[in-house]
Amino acid sequence: MPNVTTPTRSDPGYPRRMADFPTLADALDYAARGEAGINIYSGRGELLEALPYRELRHQALDYAHRLLALGLRPGDRLAIVAESDGDFVRVFCACQYAGLVPAPLPLPLAFAGRETYVASLRRMIRSAGVVAAFAPEVLLPGLREATNGLGLRLVGALAELRKVEPGREALPTPDPEGLSYLQFSSGSTRYPLGVAVTQRTVMANAAAIARHGLGIREGDRGVSWLPLYHDMGLVGFLLVPLACQVSVDLLPTREFARRPLVWLDLISRNRGTLAYSPSFGYELCARRADCASPDLDLSCWRAAGIGGDMIRPQVLEEFGERLAVRGFNPDAFVASYGMAEATLALSFAPIGRGVRTDTVVRRTLEHRGLALPCGTVDEAEGRTFVCCGPILPGHRLEVRDERGRVLPERRVGTIFVRGPSIMLGYHGHVEETKRVLSAAGWLNTGDLGYIVDGEIVVTGRAKDLIIVNGRNIWPQDLEWAAETGLPALRSRDVVVFSVDGETTEHVIALVQCRATDPEEREMLRAEAAGLFRRQHGVEVSVMLVPPHSLPQTSSGKLSRTRAKQMLLSGAFQAEPRISSVA
Repeated sequence: MPNVTTPTRSDPGYPRRMADFPTLADALDYAARGEAGINIYSGRGELLEALPYRELRHQALDYAHRLLALGLRPGDRLAIVAESDGDFVRVFCACQYAGLVPAPLPLPLAFAGRETYVASLRRMIRSAGVVAAFAPEVLLPGLREATNGLGLRLVGALAELRKVEPGREALPTPDPEGLSYLQFSSGSTRYPLGVAVTQRTVMANAAAIARHGLGIREGDRGVSWLPLYHDMGLVGFLLVPLACQVSVDLLPTREFARRPLVWLDLISRNRGTLAYSPSFGYELCARRADCASPDLDLSCWRAAGIGGDMIRPQVLEEFGERLAVRGFNPDAFVASYGMAEATLALSFAPIGRGVRTDTVVRRTLEHRGLALPCGTVDEAEGRTFVCCGPILPGHRLEVRDERGRVLPERRVGTIFVRGPSIMLGYHGHVEETKRVLSAAGWLNTGDLGYIVDGEIVVTGRAKDLIIVNGRNIWPQDLEWAAETGLPALRSRDVVVFSVDGETTEHVIALVQCRATDPEEREMLRAEAAGLFRRQHGVEVSVMLVPPHSLPQTSSGKLSRTRAKQMLLSGAFQAEPRISSVA
């Protein structure tokens, strides 16, 4: 077992470059001149492999020849189940040299079930039109089942590639306009789509993140548990560090929920400066803060990024308060906004500012789409959002109404973006691409939001918006209210959506319930319905469902779309208790 990580400090003989390369292969060629690299850790924080970029380049070139020796040809798509290990990193980088197009596939989600996972893999593989697929040995049976009958040329274990005799043919010259990889959307849509990311778009986004988003500097080091099949993990904590010659420490995603404090411990031990998480990651750590080692020192953490989902300011406030004694500075929080269709990032709040919120009058927001500052209005009647910073340089952002007109500041509408980081399209889905991407290059993000002082504020997904009697209701408001207001509930225990009724929309809340006593269950149902009515003035039909039964996307977010489909298809057998319908 290795006992030395790659160093944080770069080689002074090679000036740091901020992702100013035409391709990822060129970026790795340059990173290989220094001593930085990737460090793979176990879920207990033990170093399993130290992989300097120099060695990664050597192995990636070797694997590129092996892949081509198998009969694969430049332009072929290659599916890889993306474990956070050296094998995935080697093969992903090998594809960049061989002209192949890797399509990272998700790991099994906890409690999701084998059948659901296999079906999801099969949809992604068919959508991407891959000719070969690889997985870690332990996950190979599921991959074989998912590919059965699809006519792929190769299906095998990543480790078996070491046994392939490398070919002798020359590797192709990397094309800056060619595809670099396919990034599947998180699955909050009706099915995941493969976002076509070119070399030029990924390098443009990496450069914008490095220079303007995080302001990468000497002494920076990344620490991440984020999955490498998701854009925030793949781009933010593999490709950006590589393109900037920064060392990064990777923890296995599947271990994080059980041992979240290992993430903080690794930041402390290795003096990490850059680390990101969705809200629930900070919440898990805050919940277990009392168990942290007395030696934990987070004073090195200068950019504690938050993104990947709607940002919950109260979660960040609690984390900041509980970890302040461990040296954490709340000003390190960096709110950001982005999506796979934009490679990763679109905006960053200024470094060192911390969380800036905007509290607006709830009634005006819901009835008029106007984000009016609370001012003298009681903040209990307000709705607080997090400001996610200005759009990255070189990109443009507009908020538009339903007729396509650009709205002024503090008017809620659909967010549209344009710039060098925007995807080529959804691979193999021309009509889906046309639906969201105009001929002029404007991407309809599907998100609702508004601008305040030049910064974007995201209020939610357009397709999730609930409209009752002309009033716009954001489902996350109801979900968060229940999870924070009812002691029996935890984060991600509630999902809210609407179903069409004869004259209006019916609001449904699926609530995961651990209690088995009928009286306790009925009490939870009544308390939830009463809370929704009291705090938000809306009648909600509350259905109790078993623990771990609510569907998640590949990035760990609850999927309202899938939950609604499951309800309508009869997956949840118990009938909801409906007190009344507005």
